[in-house]
Amino acid sequence: MKTHRSLTPRQEALAERNLFTAIAALRDAEEVRAFFRDLCTPAELQAMADRWSVVDYLSRGLPYREIHHLTGVSVTTIGRVARFLAAGNGGYGLVAQRLGKWHLHAARAAAAAGAPTAPARALSPTRRREGSRHG
Repeated sequence: MKTHRSLTPRQEALAERNLFTAIAALRDAEEVRAFFRDLCTPAELQAMADRWSVVDYLSRGLPYREIHHLTGVSVTTIGRVARFLAAGNGGYGLVAQRLGKWHLHAARAAAAAGAPTAPARALSPTRRREGSRHG
């Protein structure tokens, strides 16, 4: 994350919280779209859209190379999304589950990993590495 030398960590945390509060105040997808189009550059929006599109394919258990061929997203980015899906803050899994995009494969993988209620930890590190090398 970019750091502001003039801001304290507390000020940076407050600015981040204010951003998240603003996003949470939006009422529907159209409001979110308008806000993000004002807030982000086209490249930033594309990067976020690319990451989000990868979540669905990873939850289906597709190998990295196949996801790359389907989406055009780099294998490096796919790996980053997989890392955060498996051991991040739980945001990808939470939203995917709420939108009904959390697939049976992911649920089974979570249960096998001993995390029946933790969709964000559904893909084991071994599965992710195998997908990126052999997919």
